[in-house]
Amino acid sequence: MFDKILIANRGEIALRVIRAAREMGIKTVAVHSTADSDAMHVRMADESVCIGPPPSPQSYLSMPAIISACEITGAQAIHPGYGFLSENAEFVQIVEDHGITFIGPTAEHIRIMGDKITAKDTMKQLGVPCVPGSDGGVPDLATAKKIGEDFGYPVIIKATAGGGGRGMKVAMNADEMESAFMTARAEGKAAFGNDEVYIEKYLTTPRHIEIQVFGDGKGKAVHLGERDCSLQRRHQKVFEEAPGPCITPEERAKIGKVCADAVAKINYIGAGTIEFLYENGEFYFIEMNTRLQVEHPVTEGIFGVDLVREQILVAAGEDMSFGQDDLEINGHAIEVRINAEKLPNFSPCPGKITAYHAPGGLGVRMDSALYDGYSIPPYYDSLIGKLIVQGRDRAEALARLERALGELIVDGIDTTVPLFHDLLQEPDIHSGTYNIHWLERWLAENMPD
Repeated sequence: MFDKILIANRGEIALRVIRAAREMGIKTVAVHSTADSDAMHVRMADESVCIGPPPSPQSYLSMPAIISACEITGAQAIHPGYGFLSENAEFVQIVEDHGITFIGPTAEHIRIMGDKITAKDTMKQLGVPCVPGSDGGVPDLATAKKIGEDFGYPVIIKATAGGGGRGMKVAMNADEMESAFMTARAEGKAAFGNDEVYIEKYLTTPRHIEIQVFGDGKGKAVHLGERDCSLQRRHQKVFEEAPGPCITPEERAKIGKVCADAVAKINYIGAGTIEFLYENGEFYFIEMNTRLQVEHPVTEGIFGVDLVREQILVAAGEDMSFGQDDLEINGHAIEVRINAEKLPNFSPCPGKITAYHAPGGLGVRMDSALYDGYSIPPYYDSLIGKLIVQGRDRAEALARLERALGELIVDGIDTTVPLFHDLLQEPDIHSGTYNIHWLERWLAENMPD
């Protein structure tokens, strides 16, 4: 087992890793920019190293600075958290070349799943159901129009190297294809340096269902059920829950086994999430995230496992502490993402926290790096906390969420908390009858920019 690990991240996820490591008796090293000198993860770690100025490319994305911090402190492994370098195959290779363990998948698996076309082809070969679409990249507009005619509209054009909703455009009919195709290519080039796109059939009323998988890198893998992440704004998740309110036990067992078998065949190591669109009882693969997800706490809640602890265990060459037969769902869990944003236009709202009080009580977990007097820097993602609740069933979890939101105090800045107060008044939220387009339509009617 490792004696010391470095966390190449910040905020609540850095704290999450520190806590797991501390329970395992492992010392931790926090890295930080000059803007994060007073951050909670810096305070809680056993050691800290300043790796650069505020801009991410000069600090949290600086591979030489992070490797140097490992060498200076003697850290034997790096946990990447999510975001930043967590899915950067080049970084993983550099880490391994320096004799440091990367707590996550291999560079090869990150590379395969990081390219949407390669990922889709790989999943097809592994028996995972995929959305009908183009075989590989689409080279020109004429080909794109032909694909639209063959599959029927609407279709969605996606940047091969895309993510976070960038480089994605929908063409509802042939007249919209040229604009959507050219825009998706331009966005892909601007955001990722790659203008290659592919095309898929656009499902009109799907839910976003993702399967949590975990492998030991030795041919053994399990699934930990599904999460429903259908409530999204501009392709960004805001409300996640497990188990999914629309998934039957039979569907869960079937798609879960398909996913676990797939990652076992490639000797995948660590946590991963296979994401699907789900419509009319069918699952369609869209992508695989080769890292810990922001919403992993809801899975931890219903299964009673520590996914970060398991990541560290298998990275150190040890066995997982559970098998598929040990995993049973207990209750229902929901997570809402609290952002430092001003409604209704969701503009970033950094600033000083003048008062902070986390909710508590039975079945309530608050993952946040906030504290009284902390100044949220303007350089990073606006996520400032995740409120996770658990109940014996979905109704109890929703009631507990409403109660916990009422207890949460974050003064000095604007947050997205009022959004969740409003959503909990909606019948569709309580019945679970919504899809990935529901929130965008609700916002257009209730919170126009």
